Amino acid sequence: MITTGPDNVASRPVTDNIDISNVIKVRPYEEDAREDWDRFVLHHPEGTLFHLTAWKRAIERGFGFEPRYLIAESAGTIRGVLPLFLSSNWIQGPTLISTPFAVYGGICATDLGARLALQEAACQMARKEQVNYLELRDPEHVAGDGFETKKLYVTFQQQLPSDPEQLMRGFPKDTRYMIRKGQKGGLRTVKDAAELNTFYEIYAASVRNLGTPVFAKRFFKILIEEFGSAVEILSIWNGAEAIAAVFSFRFRDTILPYYGGSLLEGRKFAANNFMYWEVCRDACVRGLKLFDFGRSKVGTGSYTFKTQWNMKESPLPYQFHLVRRKTLPNFSPVNPTFKLATDIWKRIPLPVTKVLGPAFVRLFP
Repeated sequence: MITTGPDNVASRPVTDNIDISNVIKVRPYEEDAREDWDRFVLHHPEGTLFHLTAWKRAIERGFGFEPRYLIAESAGTIRGVLPLFLSSNWIQGPTLISTPFAVYGGICATDLGARLALQEAACQMARKEQVNYLELRDPEHVAGDGFETKKLYVTFQQQLPSDPEQLMRGFPKDTRYMIRKGQKGGLRTVKDAAELNTFYEIYAASVRNLGTPVFAKRFFKILIEEFGSAVEILSIWNGAEAIAAVFSFRFRDTILPYYGGSLLEGRKFAANNFMYWEVCRDACVRGLKLFDFGRSKVGTGSYTFKTQWNMKESPLPYQFHLVRRKTLPNFSPVNPTFKLATDIWKRIPLPVTKVLGPAFVRLFP
């Protein structure tokens, strides 16, 4: 169940109703459509938590980006939705993204007609706004003519049996060894959404050590307020010290550990392996059916770590409609242009990164 709160920022659509055919009409999202929109997403097989209006409110409240959400409908019935945000900064310039800070996004539609109507409406909006590009993070579909595909990310998923030991037996030998290392080390698990401070301190240190700016703690508070009981925080303790933690979302029958990290002290216990196993084990016991390990950039340490779990790896063919920009953007940390900045960030004192990080992280939505 999703807990929702009031909108703090009004949607400011820039397009009039767009009649793509005699049947399907595309119109801007308005707040009175909130329940119908979420109902559509929750019942659509390609709907994700990032399509829900809770994510819309979280991004508005956390970053101030302008929502440009679109609805395709026929005879008053929703046939498709497109969550979309306008963001602009000095690095990326103006862009339309579906959806910022999300693994998944793009068009969620019942049929090809609605999909094409939303796609054309988004392209029209991108040209009218004269953005650099329109980005659709759709894991299921290739947009086709007028779009270019960027093959930078992959996602990892695992079907969950009811018996955790059956799942354990399916992991590679080395991964099972690392999990049991944490078990034998006496690590214990605390699952409590009230442990936000514990999670944040570990997460901030972990991403700093990777050379990555951290989100503001306020953003995680907003996520808890918007998603309610769908948020789960699990932390790993060595005695009285927390050494790893993960912030997860539960959506339908899926668990998605979305933000996670561990302290350097946790390495000797293989705390990361133990932590993600505990998320898997707990999900099995509760009857959830899918573990979604989220996305990773090919060639990164995160990608290497996730390949060691023998999970299904699938490409994420994000689609770009270029308007003012002539080439696909490349803001990946494996881009040599950003290597120096990453190396410098690792050396900045942690308290400073927690102050500066939120300003930098919003540059790469």
